[in-house]
Amino acid sequence: MSAHTHVEGQLPHEPEKATLEGRNKVLGFWLFLGGETVLFGTLFAAFLALRHQVLDGPSANHLFDLKLVAFATAILLTSSLTSVFAIQAMHQQKVKSLINWLIVTVLLGAGFLGLEIYEFVHYVHEGHGFTTSAFSSSFYTLVGFHGAHVLFGILWITLLIIQLSRKGLTVVTAPKVYVAGMYWHFIDVVWVFIFTVVYLMGKVV
Repeated sequence: MSAHTHVEGQLPHEPEKATLEGRNKVLGFWLFLGGETVLFGTLFAAFLALRHQVLDGPSANHLFDLKLVAFATAILLTSSLTSVFAIQAMHQQKVKSLINWLIVTVLLGAGFLGLEIYEFVHYVHEGHGFTTSAFSSSFYTLVGFHGAHVLFGILWITLLIIQLSRKGLTVVTAPKVYVAGMYWHFIDVVWVFIFTVVYLMGKVV
């Protein structure tokens, strides 16, 4: 661990941007997130066009439990905050603190995912399956696609935790942590839109 401490002491304040490769990773990831934004925008548009096409299935107003979804939202937004703390710890070169905050972020993300799976199972029992109606298909596609992104983020950050534990914080591992944080913030922002457009509007409009 002493070798890691020596290397970490020589790192700049923003080690994710210390090398050209690191800066290119960050820039490339911004472009990737632009593509993801277009993809989610398309799914939102499809949902908005189809959300009243319920056929014989339950409507959004009948189906959604805002208390459960609000609790899940609070968990995910808290995980966004812990990922900020992780990046701050990285900039302070506190590797143990960085790893601990990433672990908390993963656990909160897993909690959110568990609630979403519970929610989906409940909806299916209520007669709201994937093929029940155009509304249900568009709902599961949008929300499920986001859930898949959360799962990917959990696996990604878990692998980073393992890598940081073995190799420490370097100009190679720092950009990976930074772009993972960017990704996590992105899926949190997307969820805020889902919570507003799908759940709140489903209850009100």
